[in-house]
Amino acid sequence: MQNYQHELDARGLNCPLPILRAKKTIAGMQSGELVKIVATDPGSVKDFEAFCKQTGNELVESGSDGGAFAFLIRKH
Repeated sequence: MQNYQHELDARGLNCPLPILRAKKTIAGMQSGELVKIVATDPGSVKDFEAFCKQTGNELVESGSDGGAFAFLIRKH
């Protein structure tokens, strides 16, 4: 993953908490900044795709590693 300015650990949290925490983190960011989010909820993959479409933020990268899912989101 590229360099990012913010990181959110949402491991162990179930829907909708990863999205709610991401929304709060992104609200405090400047336009163009990146946040890396790590979650363990399998539903988070579709949740973050939908979240980015609804909010206009960019899902730059996503992937999984050892049961955790990572997302890199750029604030619009």
